[in-house]
Amino acid sequence: MQEECLFCKIINGEIPADFIYKNDRLVIFKDIYPAAPVHLLIVPRKHIRSINDIKEEDKNIIFEVIMAAKNAAQKMSISEFGYKLNFNVEKGGGQMIFHLHLHLLGGWK
Repeated sequence: MQEECLFCKIINGEIPADFIYKNDRLVIFKDIYPAAPVHLLIVPRKHIRSINDIKEEDKNIIFEVIMAAKNAAQKMSISEFGYKLNFNVEKGGGQMIFHLHLHLLGGWK
C-alpha cells in the first residue's frame, strides 16, 4: 500500500465507501462525486499507479477489471441501454487519484 493513497485506504477499510462488490483482487464502489446517474469505480487491490505503470504480469488484473465493469453494468441494469468505461491516465488525462481505476458511467435516460 502507498501510505498516502486514498484508494488503498478505502480498500483497507480506513476510509468508508459505498461498496457494491469486493473480492480478493478488486473492489467496486460508488464515486462520491458522480458524473452520471450510475458512476462506479473498479479498483484493483494491487497498487498500480496508472496505466503507464502496468507491467506484463498485470494483464490478468486489467482483464478482471474490465469483466467486473461488464458484470457491474448488468447488476446496475444499464448494460442494455449502454454505458461508458474510462481510464484517466496521468494528470493531463484527468487522473486525480494515482491508483489505477476504471470508471463505469451510465444510467442516462
